[in-house]
Parts: sequence; C-alpha cells; structure tokens
Amino acid sequence: MQGTIKPAKLADAIAEHLEKLILEGALRPGEKLLAERELAAKLDVSRPSLRDAIAKLEERGLLVTGRNGTHIAQFLSHIGDPLVALLQNNPKTTFDYLEFRGSIEAQAAMLAAQRATDLDRAGIGAIVARMKAAHGKDDSSEEADSDADLHLAIYEAAHNIVMLHIMRTLSNMLRNDVFYNRADLYSRQGVRDLLLAQHLDIADAVLTGDPARAHAAATAHVEYTLKTLREIRENDARLEVSLRRVGRTDLIDTSA
Repeated sequence: MQGTIKPAKLADAIAEHLEKLILEGALRPGEKLLAERELAAKLDVSRPSLRDAIAKLEERGLLVTGRNGTHIAQFLSHIGDPLVALLQNNPKTTFDYLEFRGSIEAQAAMLAAQRATDLDRAGIGAIVARMKAAHGKDDSSEEADSDADLHLAIYEAAHNIVMLHIMRTLSNMLRNDVFYNRADLYSRQGVRDLLLAQHLDIADAVLTGDPARAHAAATAHVEYTLKTLREIRENDARLEVSLRRVGRTDLIDTSA
C-alpha cells in the first residue's frame, strides 16, 4: 500500500494507485484514509497532487470527503440498501440466500486453498484463533462476528475481485441479520460446537492447500446451516399454531 509514486502526471498516478487498492479490497468501503499530510508523506507525494487525486476519485464515486475526513465510498450501497428493503421481510429470502451462497462459498474456499498467500493464511489463522477464544464465552455475538470475518477472509484469499465485492456486500447484510437472526441459530443446542468444527475444517483445508476438501467442507457447512434454519422456522411455525389454539378461548363465549 505504500511506496514512492513519481510519474509525469502525478495526480492521475496517485488516483490510479488508490483505485487499485480499492478494487483489490485493500481499502474497504467505509474506511477512513489518513489525514492529508500523513497520507501524502506515506505515498511520498505533494499534498496538492494528493488533493487533486482525491478529487478525481470523489468525482467517480469511490471516495467521499466530509467534515470527518475522507472515506472509501460505500459504492455498492445503491444496490445494497434497496436490496435490504426488498429482502428483509420475505421469509423465503433466507433459503434463497443460502442456496446461492452454497455454490459461491464452495468455489471461494477451493480457490482460496489454491491461491492464498502467506499473508492470507496468517490472517485466516488469526481469525481462527479469535473464533476459538470466543467460543468459550457465554455471549455468542463475538463468535458470530468471527464467523463472518472468516468467510470474508476466505473470499479475499480466493483473489477473485468480483466475488469479493459482491460477497462483502452480502456479508454486511448477514452481519445486520437481514437474512436470518444469527443469535437464533447459535442458541440452538449443540449448534455452536458443530459450526465451530465446520469452520475449523474449512480453514484447515484452505491453510493446508487442499482445494477438494475445502470445497467439500464449505458445501457441508452451508447445507447444515440451511437444514438447521429450516428446522428452526418449521418448529417456530408449529409453536405459533399451538399458541393460537391455546389462546382461542379469548375469542369465544364460553358462558353457554
């Protein structure tokens, strides 16, 4: 991310450099850039040239500058926000999402096992350690966050830019419980242990460079999640029917 840039059209070169970092996922939507003085020093460029470069990227919708500094634009929000509104209250969305994710997840894990760099593997290893530490705690939210981080790290290690940006948008929806409430999934007896084992299996296959096992482990993980959520939904639906039957006496005259 660092290095000296000194071509003829410096502002264009700076803009191209920052754009490449955004494209590759090194700079992520919502992240804040260093202050102008610090960033110019990091890139070894003049502040006026940096300012011009930032203006170019603002015009293209990749950066946003405001009172709190310059941030990477949420450039997929024009897709994500309306999609959230469309999907959030549709019960079928959960299963459609998981069916879609099943094929993508398996492909990403397989590619990650083939393409992961040493830095990618170190990042995945660190997340796995965090996930194990969180597993023993009563609050499952930290473990759920590590879960989402692991999947995102695998998308990054797959080194497929289109896959990364699309799945990052969907991952943000998952973190916000758009597709399903992760707390419900984690609260079911035995699920947390099984999910941890599945995540460790996926990660180990990626870290050891075993594409076939990574593909199979990711497929099994998503299929298990889909099956478990179907069971939870079906049980909840049956419970609602039972509650309505019990409560029906509130609606009828029993005095006769």
